Amino acid sequence: MTKSVRAISTFLVGLLFILAGFNHFINTDFYLDLMPPYIPAHLTMVYVSGFFEVLGGAGVLIPTLRRAAGWGLIALMIAVFPANLHMATQPGEYPSIPYWMLVARIPLQLILIAWVEWSTRHPSTLDSKTE
Repeated sequence: MTKSVRAISTFLVGLLFILAGFNHFINTDFYLDLMPPYIPAHLTMVYVSGFFEVLGGAGVLIPTLRRAAGWGLIALMIAVFPANLHMATQPGEYPSIPYWMLVARIPLQLILIAWVEWSTRHPSTLDSKTE
């Protein structure tokens, strides 16, 4: 892979998480509707997760923070993964969302984790031609 492909990918990861994070504040009701009943303080959790998505996305765009931000975003995605599983196994709680979308969130989350890891890998690996 060329460095320019990784640079574009890294920029897109940062932008994706910044926009997704801000969306938590713009479309709060959407995220509140997705919260599983076992999660406490729904509104607080929506805002906290949005804040950390924005923070992580911005960190990805700063070379000295990129790797730590990547690991932070991966940790965030792992933390919300049980909610995605809950949605897929309890589709009756989410009648406005097609079942296929609830199920698709699971592999999508794994793909996003891999994408963040690849895009934020230590800069010394960016020159590798064996990827």
